[in-house]
Amino acid sequence: MSIGLANFWGLLGGLLVLAYLANRFAHRTRVPDVVVLLLCGIVLGPGLHWIDAVRFPDVTRGVGTLALILILFAAGLELDIRRARKQFLAGTLLAVLSYALTMEGIHLFCMNFLHMSRMASLLAGAALGCMSGAIVLPMLEQMSLRPDLKTTLVIESAFGDGLGALVLGVLISLVTDGVTSRTSGDVILGGMMIQSFFHFLLALVIGVGAGVVWARALPRISNHRFWQALTFGVVLIVFSSTHAVDGSDLFAVMVFGATLANLLGPESFLRELEMGFDAEDEGSRILSFHSELAFLVRSFFFVLLGAMIQFRGLTQQLLPSVGILLVLLAARVIAVQVSRIFWRGPNRQELELATTLMPRGLITAVLVLEAIQAEPRELRFFPSLTFALILLTNGLGLVATVRAKRMEGIAAVPEQQPDSTLEA
Repeated sequence: MSIGLANFWGLLGGLLVLAYLANRFAHRTRVPDVVVLLLCGIVLGPGLHWIDAVRFPDVTRGVGTLALILILFAAGLELDIRRARKQFLAGTLLAVLSYALTMEGIHLFCMNFLHMSRMASLLAGAALGCMSGAIVLPMLEQMSLRPDLKTTLVIESAFGDGLGALVLGVLISLVTDGVTSRTSGDVILGGMMIQSFFHFLLALVIGVGAGVVWARALPRISNHRFWQALTFGVVLIVFSSTHAVDGSDLFAVMVFGATLANLLGPESFLRELEMGFDAEDEGSRILSFHSELAFLVRSFFFVLLGAMIQFRGLTQQLLPSVGILLVLLAARVIAVQVSRIFWRGPNRQELELATTLMPRGLITAVLVLEAIQAEPRELRFFPSLTFALILLTNGLGLVATVRAKRMEGIAAVPEQQPDSTLEA
């Protein structure tokens, strides 16, 4: 079924309205809006055949990458280093452990049960290993958790996207350099560690440097029109320039946002050093603008991703996706239990919540599409598997939000006891 140009724009407008309603629905019911958007894509794609996303995979990848850039930049803007430094070690350790264990677990599962080659299995593990900060951060905003616990999980989700993009980028560069499945595991691991260090270092230098320069320029241009659009252009330049020098482009975007957030505003620590930063609240205004853009782009991406799904492939990949889900749970349990020694007094309910809060979403879909480009023959079935995994892990995320609501009720009981004692 084909639609005219006027109907096409009407469809886009309807998708935006649907995305807004899905977001409000998520706030009321705690059901992630990504699930609603994916199901909408299935209806418009395989159901009504209004959208044929399979015909333009490059457009889908481009939209997903743009959404990821915006989301990581917004995550960096929300990362207050001064407030997060006490939980920085706990959140970083949880992010690294969870990703490393999950990646290795998926790698072994794909090799032993799906009979995939070593390099294809590593690419699959790198793409599926990180959870989606675009879903976790809104979930955490709706939860009334202890500040220490919430900060730890926010730090983990903020680093998760960049970590996944960094490792997958390193693996793809190894494939480009001629590393194959016949190469020994020690050589692959050594190459990953060396290249990861340099990719990380380049991204850190570029992100911090661009943030310092732009923070100095903003007070002079923020009173002119279109300065937020200009900032968006700088974000894209940071991404492309880091990619050009073979650095971790997505991680550089997040570092750029974090640098701006901690250099701007009345609480900037550079004011204490008298370095001349006189911006008022540009950081919050930039965050608002780019969050709106991210909402727009990610809505289109998830609808396009749902339109790419084929029911036949989904049923075939349901069992492997359940197996990978068990791998995710096992790796998550180990990561939470090991990193808890750096947490501040977690109880059993909080540990269970952190274990089940591991949704996959935008970053997973984008990285999977990148991995398919590197190994198209062995990973051609991964869109359907990724879709099933997104639904399953978001279902676990819904369980986590329900448990968080129950924890609020339990925490409220001790607070009422002193009042009744005083009244007596």
